[in-house]
Amino acid sequence: MSSTTATFDQAAAWRPAVNPWIIAVTVTLATFMEVLDTSIANVALPHIAGSLSAGQDESTWVLTSYLVSNAIVLPLSGWLSSIVGRKNFYMGCVALFTISSFMCGLAPNLATLIICRVLQGAGGGGLQPSEQAILADTFPPAKRGMAFAVYGIAVVTAPAIGPTLGGWITDNFTWRWIFFINIPVGMLSILLTSRLVQDPPYLKRRKLRETSVDYVGLGFVALGLGTLQIVLDKGQRDDWFESNFIVTLALISAVALIFVIFWEWRHKDPIIDLHLFRDRTFGISNLLMFMLGFALLGSTLLLPLFMQTMLGYTAQRAGLALMPGGFTIMLLLPLVGFLLSRYTPRWLLLVGLTVLSLSLFHMTRFDLDIDFHTVAMARVFQAAGMAFLFVPINTAAYAFLPREKNNAASGLMNLARNIGGSVGISVVTTMLDRRTQLHLTNLAGNLSLTNPALRAMIQGASSAMRAHGASAANATQQAYALIQATVERQATMLAYIDCFWFLGVAILLMVPMVFLVKKGKPGGGMAVH
Repeated sequence: MSSTTATFDQAAAWRPAVNPWIIAVTVTLATFMEVLDTSIANVALPHIAGSLSAGQDESTWVLTSYLVSNAIVLPLSGWLSSIVGRKNFYMGCVALFTISSFMCGLAPNLATLIICRVLQGAGGGGLQPSEQAILADTFPPAKRGMAFAVYGIAVVTAPAIGPTLGGWITDNFTWRWIFFINIPVGMLSILLTSRLVQDPPYLKRRKLRETSVDYVGLGFVALGLGTLQIVLDKGQRDDWFESNFIVTLALISAVALIFVIFWEWRHKDPIIDLHLFRDRTFGISNLLMFMLGFALLGSTLLLPLFMQTMLGYTAQRAGLALMPGGFTIMLLLPLVGFLLSRYTPRWLLLVGLTVLSLSLFHMTRFDLDIDFHTVAMARVFQAAGMAFLFVPINTAAYAFLPREKNNAASGLMNLARNIGGSVGISVVTTMLDRRTQLHLTNLAGNLSLTNPALRAMIQGASSAMRAHGASAANATQQAYALIQATVERQATMLAYIDCFWFLGVAILLMVPMVFLVKKGKPGGGMAVH
């Protein structure tokens, strides 16, 4: 008891040498840059494929390779930090990310670019967990809400502006500059981190020669998460389980991850500390973070796609419609951080889940005639719900864990959000495609030439075509083509509505989970137990 008391007294007495808010801004720089890179390259893929003489399907490995290495490093970051020191690990990740970004920009062929993206993802994978752990240790529990608000601004807004920024850079310069812009930010981050950030005294660094390295766990974690990320990223493109490649990788991933659970749970020095899930609040927080990533990236994919394919917006105009939502999050996150100092995370989580679910249900009222203002305000409504989720989830996750577990906890939390986002994207893209085909079949089944309304529509369209110079035969063909295009647009619109309904219900089902979160003191402080 005396040693435990001494540890808590030491933790409470330690404070960083500089203002904690300066540290928060410093570590957020690199994280924003890394999260931005998960989506900024999406719109540049056709340009990359053309420039490097690669096929469109081959070029998608530029995205997949980054996500795979990123997912593998995320849960390992806590263990690696304990070996080399958290500050050294963080600076090493920034340096690797920056150097590999430079190499990506210079890549002469697709193979080199993919290798550099693997290195970039490995460096980026350690940034988010390290920042969260640094913030959790730098700020006392009563101020963690505001600290996580700064982090939340970077993590939630970066995926939204990434495609727009990437499109603007690609259109006005070259795709290589989407990687070069990371270099000055990375150099500034390393300089500031080396001068301002320090490891707390209770974060003891283990010597590698005295540590039993869990090579089996390390290998199976890499195998399981790597193959899972490939399945999620390539599944829809390869028609899921109709592809032997996807089936094989899915089986490998399932077996490897099940083995990891049993192996790491029993290992005396595990790579991933699964015993953290003994704390009910931490487990529920991971589930909620998974669903937040699911809804955030799922909807962030759907909305720009809807605006560009159904409403005819350019990529830039679609990005502008999403921008008010980003500003909403930036304005609300500090308020949420302030409210956490007065109310327990439970109440804010209830508000966030309810608002986010209602916003997704609101999007089911979209049609093909909505204007720019309607889409922008719908995104603002959704962003308000997300703002009330991100910070309370993180605050609740750390509330009942000892501070020396912050590194391991942050890796698992960020893994939950990233995998949730990948699952969300896979689900909505698959659902959009399958539901479009279903609605198209149903709508086409109702079309019959015995229907007077359909005959009148075809005759009217044919007359209009003939009035513009088409022959009688061509006018009839064009009229049928016009009807078909109209039916296809309506089927796709119905599929988008189905996707929004699905996301709304999925988030609403998370509301009962909030009541399983332990009641903590306002401010995110740990209850005495």
